[in-house]
Amino acid sequence: MGIRENIDSYGLKEKIYILQPDFSDNHATALRDEAISLINSAGALYAGTIFQKVREINPATVIGAGKLQELRSRLNGLDVTILFNGELSPSQTLNISAALDNKKVIDRTTLILEIFARNAKSSEGKLQVELAQLQYLYPRLKGKGEALSRLGGGIGTRGPGETKLETDRRRIRMRISYLKERLEAMKNSRDLINARREKEAVRRIALVGYTNTGKSTLLNFLTGANVLAEDRLFATLDPTTRKFTIEGIDFMLTDTVGFLRELPHNLISAFHSTLESALYCDLVLIVCDATSDFNMQYETTLETLEKLNCRVPHLVVMNKCETIESFEDYPHDAIFISAKQGVGIERLKKEILARFSSELVVRRLRIPYTRMSEYTRIKKYATEYGFRYLDDCVQLTVRIPQIYLKKFVTFYDEN
Repeated sequence: MGIRENIDSYGLKEKIYILQPDFSDNHATALRDEAISLINSAGALYAGTIFQKVREINPATVIGAGKLQELRSRLNGLDVTILFNGELSPSQTLNISAALDNKKVIDRTTLILEIFARNAKSSEGKLQVELAQLQYLYPRLKGKGEALSRLGGGIGTRGPGETKLETDRRRIRMRISYLKERLEAMKNSRDLINARREKEAVRRIALVGYTNTGKSTLLNFLTGANVLAEDRLFATLDPTTRKFTIEGIDFMLTDTVGFLRELPHNLISAFHSTLESALYCDLVLIVCDATSDFNMQYETTLETLEKLNCRVPHLVVMNKCETIESFEDYPHDAIFISAKQGVGIERLKKEILARFSSELVVRRLRIPYTRMSEYTRIKKYATEYGFRYLDDCVQLTVRIPQIYLKKFVTFYDEN
């Protein structure tokens, strides 16, 4: 089946044809495959790809006029959207579209924002998506009303499109300001919640990593939650936090939005409040897909955390390991699991607990019945796991974070 018959057979869904620049870094094919997954996640249909080696960037169109002419001939008469699998300036977008008979041209950021808009469910997530979209759209309003906004040489030659363009810009600036204020208010509320959790001594763990590596599946297995877990990019956008317990110790586990190679910096900035759960935690679990390019996933995650100024200790978790027979080529310090089948979860729990063991002190307490109400007020700072009822008191063994030891000093059993 030729390209025309292949595209025509797709029906009413938007068909997207990829223009894939190749900068000779050996990533072009992988980026194309990733773009196909993004297209599917956006609910569109993949129509084909044309690769173009780029030795010298053309400021106007990135790639040369010859390749654009070839693509124009190939797609002549076809109803497709062109995805430039990289980032374009507003003028480059317009120039490429003009060279391709005014076909719709989008770049990688536009496609990612479309997926974010589809998947945001919470109020905060929707506000963050809208803010990212408006910040991306604002500089691209240039030329939107070009036919109506040309300036002439005398009075009365200013077209109405210029006024509309300025009106649109003013409205967008006002909306961006409003969204930032709303998100800042939500951040303040979230800071209060985080401060309350710190007082309650609840240890916080963040699941971070490349998109579609199984973070939501792991959250579901550890906590018994029912978070959406689909085999597509950015299935989870809004952060989800659930409690789980290891040997009587409570932890709060947060699933964050997945990372992506060459994720545009403005998206990281716009979603900082979503990703900050990775900043204000005690441990990060970097989840990688062991059946894919795990080195790239790990490096991308570390780069993104670096951009967020995250300095939290981390464990590397290799997921989807149920079919792997040899682990020789994998990081020796990684924890190998299958979140789907529950393989390796017990070892993961032990490693998590070991990371916090240095903060915990085991003590035996003696609580007189006459002081039980006094103990009840502070017991939330300790984890109890051994009881013995005597005539005048309760003896119990507890784990206490070092920072709270002074609260229990009058109850120490020195015998």
